[in-house]
Amino acid sequence: MSAPSVFTVSGMTCQHCVASVREEVSELAGVEDVQVDLASGQLVVTGSAEPSAVRAAVADAGYEVVG
Repeated sequence: MSAPSVFTVSGMTCQHCVASVREEVSELAGVEDVQVDLASGQLVVTGSAEPSAVRAAVADAGYEVVG
């Protein structure tokens, strides 16, 4: 497994939000695992996906990577 990349996502308010982000990011090429924590807004992506692709997938889900 590749080293995980950590992102902070703004705008998530419920488990449906978490599922939407997880689903979009999981579809990216090179993604091995996706963990989303609603309380902290933390998104942990393991694999070789480009950070720009992760940001775009989060945006497609209707949220924003901050920081």
